[in-house]
Amino acid sequence: MSNTGLTPADDGGRGLDLPGAVRQALARTPARLLVGRSGPGYRTSTWLALRADHAAARDAVRAELDLAAAFGEDRIADSDLFWSATRARTRDEYLLRPDLGRRLDDESREEVRARCPSSVDLQLVIGDGLSAAAVASQAPALLDRLGEGATARGWRFGRPFAVRHCRVGVLNDVGELLGPAVAVLLIGERPGLATVESLSAYLAYRPRPGHTDADRNLVSNIHPRGVTTDEAAARVLALAARMMALGTSGVTIKEEHTAGEVGGE
Repeated sequence: MSNTGLTPADDGGRGLDLPGAVRQALARTPARLLVGRSGPGYRTSTWLALRADHAAARDAVRAELDLAAAFGEDRIADSDLFWSATRARTRDEYLLRPDLGRRLDDESREEVRARCPSSVDLQLVIGDGLSAAAVASQAPALLDRLGEGATARGWRFGRPFAVRHCRVGVLNDVGELLGPAVAVLLIGERPGLATVESLSAYLAYRPRPGHTDADRNLVSNIHPRGVTTDEAAARVLALAARMMALGTSGVTIKEEHTAGEVGGE
């Protein structure tokens, strides 16, 4: 990830006299602010960084997730993590037909039903989504933290599995097949020009066919310069607990943040 904005220690060599508040804001964002220009266009350094970030985003959308390289053989063995797949057979088909990425294929449906316990409290699913890089960077730590957090709360934690060519709507299939109290999908977000490593966590209480985004909750922007994996795990577990207590999810559920908490609403 490149940051071509100015920071308190670097004003790009232009000697800008910036107010302290502006310098603090620039230090907290990867946005291209106050980068200057050359005639009507960007400076060469800014333009090259923009092209590099754009190329990284395109590569992230096209990349396939290597589960063994991302999670490691020990973690895969410890968590019994396994692959499943949607009805989208290729990456091109996945990008052109979002509907196919919302349903598990027939073989995967049978495998998930056979290998995962039903009616657990928290079922974790890992989808490659639109950025395999995001999953590889953030999901392994989140898998560990969510499993530990669920166990500490006395919840039954389901056997996690990964979904190739995955869209968010696959949660409905998970609910239909396994009937968990809460299902969590960790999925790569559409890459932007700030980072290709941003992950989202979608949660749903007893998901089932016909549910839409209005029935789900979301913790997004999970990456080192956004929501950290520790913060994301805490927020996901807190949301899951509220869903179980209230028996619902979606637009009727709001996160409860303490005063001064990062990311508070």
